[in-house]
Amino acid sequence: MWPAGWRHCAPRLSDPLKRAAAAAAVELVRDGMLLGLGSGSTAAEFIDLLGERVRAGLRVTGIATSRRSHHQAIALGIPMLDELPAPIDLAVDGADEIDPALNLLKGRGGALVREKLVAVAARRFVVIADDSKLVERLGVGVLPVEVLPFLWRQTARRLEALAPLTWTLRGRVDAPFVSDNGNLVIDLQLAGPVSDPVGLGSQLKAITGVVEHGIFAGLASACLVAGPDGVRTLTASGLRGSSP
Repeated sequence: MWPAGWRHCAPRLSDPLKRAAAAAAVELVRDGMLLGLGSGSTAAEFIDLLGERVRAGLRVTGIATSRRSHHQAIALGIPMLDELPAPIDLAVDGADEIDPALNLLKGRGGALVREKLVAVAARRFVVIADDSKLVERLGVGVLPVEVLPFLWRQTARRLEALAPLTWTLRGRVDAPFVSDNGNLVIDLQLAGPVSDPVGLGSQLKAITGVVEHGIFAGLASACLVAGPDGVRTLTASGLRGSSP
């Protein structure tokens, strides 16, 4: 269960909250760091604020989880890499859903493969979000799965056989969404909440044709979650600190 005082809120427009969470994450950045830059609206706020710090003299290098984030960072003067010469010091990204154990559901923006690669390569992976992303269990919304385009319908049928669910190809069959990796995304709507994120993730990954799935279990070091009372740092054991 979430700590007292926190509740899952209906999704809403919350740009000020996203920016507040991003601002808290920028405070974790130190000179000389190699940073993993996430994708999505909240991560874009972080990149924007990071660009301001870089223009003020901060020296960092980044690697992005999507072409869009890469181009945003370049436009703001942030030096960017395409390969890693060393482990990532700090990766910052958003999430679609966050459970009390800091398991995440990500990928509704379509960048889940690169997001997971960067998260796994980071010494510290910090998630930034507003409090609408807090859930008791993952699976409130769709679970994205990136699949190879070749025989993708057969892959979808294997996914359907895994558990009670319905699936939708992202985009249209004649004009599907294509990831930065050249793959397709199938969105799964589960019949109920995810009781075992690690187990379900392993089952999804074992299906032939699946490249990656949107369950990020045990990867987040902390989550900076913005709400009406400020930004709070969440860990798997509960709240730890806050800022107005």
